[in-house]
Formats: sequence, structure tokens, C-alpha cells
Amino acid sequence: MRSISAAELRQKLQENEEFLLIDVREPWEHEDFNIGGILIPIDTLFDNVEKLERDKPVIIYCQKGIRSQIAIQRLHHKFNFTNLVNLSGGMDAWKKEFNK
Repeated sequence: MRSISAAELRQKLQENEEFLLIDVREPWEHEDFNIGGILIPIDTLFDNVEKLERDKPVIIYCQKGIRSQIAIQRLHHKFNFTNLVNLSGGMDAWKKEFNK
């Protein structure tokens, strides 16, 4: 599974690189703190698979990086996605890195 660090993702965001950013947390978590992207809670992922793209990287994040790993495994297994990237450590890692 491919992964990206919070610092690498921040650089991609600052450089306006082309990718899709997906938050698989619950709506209340997204409202509390997020770094943008489309909110698709993990339990609705299969119902929203048409929102995911296959021709550019799709970076998936959650709170700790566990749900996003599960989401990537499920999407790869059921739909054969090969362009998915996990944000290592999720929002916890982002906050630790940038909210000092």
C-alpha cells in the first residue's frame, strides 16, 4: 500500500498538484477539523465509488490512518483501484506536524 506523510501531502497541496483528497471519517469529525477534500464516510464508500477517480492519485485520510488503510484495501479488493494513497497517521499526524 502506498502512503504519504503529512509533510509530503502539505507540499502537494501548496504546489496545487492534481490529486483527489478523500476524508473517510464521520461528518462530526470532518466538521471538527479537516484539510479539505470530499467527505465520504467509510461505511458509505461503496455507495459513492463513482466519486473516485482512476486517472490521478486519490489520497485517503482519517483520524489515525487505520480507517483509510481499511478503505484502500476494500476498494482495491472489490474495485481493483491501483491509484490509492494513505495519509500515514491521518489527522493526528497532521496536527502533530503543523499545529505545534
